[in-house]
Amino acid sequence: MLSKHLQAAAGNVPAGGGGYELYLWGDNAWGQVGNGQAGNETNPKQVGTSTDWASVSGGANFTLAVKTGGTLWAWGLGTSGRLGDGTTVDKSSPVQIGALSDWAQVAGGSSTGYAVKTNGTLWAWGAGTGGQLGDGTTVSKSSPVQIGALSDWAQVAAGTSTGYAVKTNGTLWAWGVGTNGQLGDGTAVSKSSPVQIGALSDWAQVAAGTSTGYAVKTNGTLWAWGVGTNGQLGDGTTVSKSSPVQIGALSDWAQVASANAGDSGYAVKTNGTIWAWGFNGVGQLGDGTAVTQSSPVQIGSSSDWAQIAAGSNAGFSIKTGGGALWAWGSAPGTGLLGGSFSSPVQVGALSDWAVVAQNGGFTASIKTNGTLWTWGRNDNGQLGDGTINPRSSPVQVGALSDWAQVAGGNSTGYAVKTNGTIWAWGLNTSGQLGDGTNVSKSSPVQIGALSDWAQVAAGGSGGYAVKANGTLWAWGVGTSGQLGDGTTVTKSSPVQIGALSDWAQVAGGSSNGYAVKTNGTIWAWGVGANGRLGDGTTVDKSSPVQIGALSDWAQVAGGNATGYAIKTDGTIWAWGSGSNGALGDGTTVNKSSPVQIGTLSDWAQVAGGSTTGYAVKTNGTIWAWGLATNGRLGDGTTVSKSSPVQIGALTSWESAASGINSASAAALQNP
Repeated sequence: MLSKHLQAAAGNVPAGGGGYELYLWGDNAWGQVGNGQAGNETNPKQVGTSTDWASVSGGANFTLAVKTGGTLWAWGLGTSGRLGDGTTVDKSSPVQIGALSDWAQVAGGSSTGYAVKTNGTLWAWGAGTGGQLGDGTTVSKSSPVQIGALSDWAQVAAGTSTGYAVKTNGTLWAWGVGTNGQLGDGTAVSKSSPVQIGALSDWAQVAAGTSTGYAVKTNGTLWAWGVGTNGQLGDGTTVSKSSPVQIGALSDWAQVASANAGDSGYAVKTNGTIWAWGFNGVGQLGDGTAVTQSSPVQIGSSSDWAQIAAGSNAGFSIKTGGGALWAWGSAPGTGLLGGSFSSPVQVGALSDWAVVAQNGGFTASIKTNGTLWTWGRNDNGQLGDGTINPRSSPVQVGALSDWAQVAGGNSTGYAVKTNGTIWAWGLNTSGQLGDGTNVSKSSPVQIGALSDWAQVAAGGSGGYAVKANGTLWAWGVGTSGQLGDGTTVTKSSPVQIGALSDWAQVAGGSSNGYAVKTNGTIWAWGVGANGRLGDGTTVDKSSPVQIGALSDWAQVAGGNATGYAIKTDGTIWAWGSGSNGALGDGTTVNKSSPVQIGTLSDWAQVAGGSTTGYAVKTNGTIWAWGLATNGRLGDGTTVSKSSPVQIGALTSWESAASGINSASAAALQNP
């Protein structure tokens, strides 16, 4: 939601990266949809023909946006100078604010705009009668004016008539109307220049409601201040507060959001759950009721949320011998599918695809000729094509035709070549590329210099690989023991897991690894929450532990918080989180030891998605179970299933693929 009645669909990439088309719909009385005319729009309308929009924000009846080149644009209602173009005239198409191209982030208030430049300076324009411009005056401005003279601002948020910002040193500041304590400085006095909220320097992110401020600290605690009459402070009361109060006692909050015309708060936790509180008169809390809440309530039971009002839902499958590639589900804004499809749709018209991998909004696939292709979101270079431009159609990675196997991580790609070398590209903030650095790469870089790698798999923030000699290796984030090397230390180069050389196949979960040995035993390590290690406990392990005592396992796959495996007798098993039916055993109950999915013994291959499982039978049929939003089960519905349902009626499917941060699907047919 941009303003109270305006919605948008666009990418969410930083200025300077690859951009997207921008679509808006809803209230358009003042031209805020930006399609050159006034009048409400019930269907999405493209804003011009540009494909270089980077971020968008909505104020009250006006819209602000930054392009990838760093230029700043506005349209809609122009009163009080809120468009920042030097006039007070309404505009139904985008007009540029100034001529500079150094804008990084923008936020829209009721009738005021705020923006941070790439040099760290902070600017404002529009209505200033309540001091909300922060420039020491109460005079409205129709062009941007700098707030102070410093260049250490990191992020800005807009309330109705109040501005909030976090500095690079972690301090939190506010200015504008403060009559209800919304400045958070312990007073109810308005301020025309920024005042610091408290004295601490541990603030990570700020958001604004109508007359309420919200912020997350670096330690993961969540805080609020200002008007609380509708429970929007989330502290269990309806009492307004002029200084920050903590929401609950937990320290697992990742991101908070609100709307400048709203009295509700929303937040995502580090475990992927999403929560809401405050006014709920029209069901805006998403909890299935219209009851206002003064403390956070969970929205649904899923734990695969990454960002408020944004997600990546996709799963993939391939059929035998190389053939046509198909996809289903949803990946809005990523170019992955371009919409939601509850039944498979073909990707292109060719039938020469051999291998596919997917995760976190991007897809990688190898053709039968050994060339590597990628498409989808690319904000961290995860497409490996040397750019950070998103692609809605496959683009080739380099010019070589010697790729053998590919895996998709969370904004990171991995691949093994036919010569046994291993390569990685994309996000690398925690050593997940395995190249000894923490520098992201938009083209493949070799991991080490050896040529004895046999198979690679992707975890949540790292990689796993088996060598030709049967040794098992890992790299990337290790804070929960997910590297399996007996430590909780992150590594930017591969480290061996144990000293044995009897590993056959490896798979990754969101924060854990799974592997099958040559003797048919199955092992797991890392986070144990929800029972995802399958060892009968929910305890983290930093070294591999055996799942059960049997030695008849053939293949293992990891979901977000679930493990799947097929035995040599063709039976299929699952363990871990049962949310939304992800275990496929007819329940939604977590299991800490493997449970059989059905009673049949004709399963050939299994793959795990975010909260969904996919599997292919020996007769070539493909099946899915779990969460079904956006059509990710591919069965023509959006109804979640706790037992496998067949996707279509064809019998030519070979393998399924999905990602631990994804939930949609694709498939390859025989030519």
